[in-house]
Amino acid sequence: MKKLRPKLSDRIADIGCGNGQLLYELFASGYQDLHGFDPFMSQEKVISPNLTIWKKTIEESEMKFDLIMMHHSFEHMSDPLKILNSCFEKLRSGGKLLIRTPVSDARVWKEEREFWVQLDAPRHLIIPSIKGFELVSKKVGFELNEVEFDSTDFQFWGTELYKRGLPLNPELVSNEFSKEEFEEYQKKALYYNQEGLGDQVCFYLTKP
Repeated sequence: MKKLRPKLSDRIADIGCGNGQLLYELFASGYQDLHGFDPFMSQEKVISPNLTIWKKTIEESEMKFDLIMMHHSFEHMSDPLKILNSCFEKLRSGGKLLIRTPVSDARVWKEEREFWVQLDAPRHLIIPSIKGFELVSKKVGFELNEVEFDSTDFQFWGTELYKRGLPLNPELVSNEFSKEEFEEYQKKALYYNQEGLGDQVCFYLTKP
């Protein structure tokens, strides 16, 4: 958000917002026109005139936005070209699109293959490469301004759980890994991000 620098009055959408936690935090920070979209919610929620969680897709909305975000929802979409076209259509000129997603450029994918935790089949339907995403987004009409790696130690300990034949259960984590192992995984994640080897990124895009 620091890089995007939205104004408090900007109309902001979060696609695949879940319970709307991020939007609640933005609301508490003074943002005045917030909209979450998640068709899998149990019911629509109008928190205030400044914040609504819609039980529908953004395609079903008639609004235009200054900023659209997808925080780990893009990989759950079956048609990346369709959702990018929808975002382009719903953004005002000069509007921003932020997409955070796993990427297939990851070293952990190349080394661990089917054990890579972010494959997450069958929930993850697409995992783009950086080059592939760049080509598709430009085809839609977006300008890709920046790619920032923001992967975490999850790529290592989650993958290791699968290699040990264990489920991805948070309760197992403290028993399976020492404090020293976590610290090493965190250092490794930072290094991977710095070298462009991590397993997830932020794509910053602009509609001209």
